[in-house]
Amino acid sequence: MATPSAPAAATLPVPDPLPLRRVLVSVYDKAGLETLAAAFVRAGIEVISTGGTARALESHGVKVTDVAAVTGFPEILDGRVKTLHPAIFAGLLHRRDRADDVATIAGHGIGPVDAVIVNLYPFQAAIDRPDCTAAEAIELIDIGGPSLVRAAAKNHAFAAVVTGPEQYDDLVAMIARGGTTLAERRLMAARAFERTAAYDAAIAAWMARH
Repeated sequence: MATPSAPAAATLPVPDPLPLRRVLVSVYDKAGLETLAAAFVRAGIEVISTGGTARALESHGVKVTDVAAVTGFPEILDGRVKTLHPAIFAGLLHRRDRADDVATIAGHGIGPVDAVIVNLYPFQAAIDRPDCTAAEAIELIDIGGPSLVRAAAKNHAFAAVVTGPEQYDDLVAMIARGGTTLAERRLMAARAFERTAAYDAAIAAWMARH
């Protein structure tokens, strides 16, 4: 006897381009943040951030929502754990064309995250220094950053991902136009996976030598 299949989830319309209303920014390299900040202020985009990135954005006139205010949990372990929380990742990973996903995050009081702007700790540059210790190298292995990048890239049908300052001008133009298209988000996702692959390859090579 065949097992009954689950009923298909109701489908919701998704605009194209998709507006950016709420974004998460966490960057090691602060270059170009003033350009993004101005675009965020003009468009009235809510910005989630923490630490040095939040302070830099605030210095450029952006009102920042701290990650801890979103998660309801403080940054712990000297910053090793701050964004790794369902309130962030469900906001990134839910499928906006599925009524059940949208209802699930709403039921948990989770808001959508439309984009992540993340660049990673410079692991390769650190290990290239002759005075870099193994302990320092380990601490520079970024966990939250690649996780955010991969989540947004996986869910590029509904979320944008920016992984370097060289992409900021394009993102600003997309914001001014009204949002990101699916084709643009797919290209962003491809670049994001290239970045995380290269990052992991550098870590793997270093680990193998040690």
